[in-house]
Amino acid sequence: MEYRTVSICIIGTELTRGVITDKHGSMLASSLSRLGYDVEAITIVPDDGTIAPVLEESVKGCDVLIVTGGLGPTSDDLTRSSIAKLAGVPLVQDKSVYDWLYKKVGERIHGANLVQTMFPEGFLPIDNPNGTAPGFRGIIPSGDKEVVCIAMPGPPREMDPMFQNLVVPYLAALRGHDDTGRDEYSVFLIGESKLEELCEQVGIDGVAWGTRFQDYRISLYLTGEEGRRKAFASRLKELTGPCLVVDGDHEAVSLLEDRLSEGKRTVTTAESCTGGLVGKLLTDKAGSSAWFWGGALTYANEAKRKMLGVSEGVLSSVGPVSEECALAMAEGIRTESESDLSISTTGFAGPTGEDVGKVWFGFAGKGMEPQAVCLHFTSYGRDSVRRKAAVASFLLASAFLDGVRLLDMVCKWQYI
Repeated sequence: MEYRTVSICIIGTELTRGVITDKHGSMLASSLSRLGYDVEAITIVPDDGTIAPVLEESVKGCDVLIVTGGLGPTSDDLTRSSIAKLAGVPLVQDKSVYDWLYKKVGERIHGANLVQTMFPEGFLPIDNPNGTAPGFRGIIPSGDKEVVCIAMPGPPREMDPMFQNLVVPYLAALRGHDDTGRDEYSVFLIGESKLEELCEQVGIDGVAWGTRFQDYRISLYLTGEEGRRKAFASRLKELTGPCLVVDGDHEAVSLLEDRLSEGKRTVTTAESCTGGLVGKLLTDKAGSSAWFWGGALTYANEAKRKMLGVSEGVLSSVGPVSEECALAMAEGIRTESESDLSISTTGFAGPTGEDVGKVWFGFAGKGMEPQAVCLHFTSYGRDSVRRKAAVASFLLASAFLDGVRLLDMVCKWQYI
């Protein structure tokens, strides 16, 4: 069978009452259109049982039905039972999902959560690493055709990665839609609106793009003929500067982790303005004890002096937000830890002051000449500066390990 047309059904009473604004519809429709599908309807329904007749009507006019929401453990989460009824099959428990969910919630699974291990018979679960409700996909017979049905949870932090990472590859492999190829890139330090401007600037006929904003990066998707996609990406990389647009699905911290693991090296941190965020993101990674020695959060000048050995002369003459201090912090923590690499951050996170967004980074390594660079981030508040500084520290540290002259690299970063 060929698959070309899609209907989207979004479930949520808070949406129909105007409590929150729907963002799923535009994201799903945009991504599906780039895959060559025709989105024929987007319907929003409340959590009150209205879903059943809506789904019954939807399958009559589409090849693919996508449903979001209604997969939770409460009594008004009716998506799974409605789809099972429409497919003419019972709900059955998936043992692998039961075992997975038991590890997450323990004995609580025997309460309301148990329903989240149930799926329409013949449907396959879709992993959800960010929540307790897996999605599922299967076939609903409708007349002389078989409609592909995909159900996903409603929360964006669960649905978005599930759709992009697991559902899109599945839909791309189906026959019938005008898929012209798709590439994914990870974009760091550049804001969503600025990235949109840059994509328009480097635009190439026949290449469409879409983005997905995440906590520490933006995922950029390009569709079109392969040669044109590659040319688009090459132009964008040239415009943004090195290391800010990376092929594939990556976090900045993972890029550094790979470099450390390859060389069996250890890293330490000395943080001021980032408030421990660099160390936090490093230790979020499973197995980080193999390469993260530890860190020091030295916010006050006295802490920098006592814990890292930054001299009183540096602190009183050029101050804590300076090249000299960043280098002293990096070298101080590396000497203390005897690690292979050390990272330091010191700057102005704001929210007020004329130097908000100014951050110095220091790097020291065994047998390597220490380096320090200063970046000026566009500030959207204290948290945004800290997030950007943490991401920049990982990108710069990776380049430092490769022997790159960091000043030459950051001079080309124009849009951070």
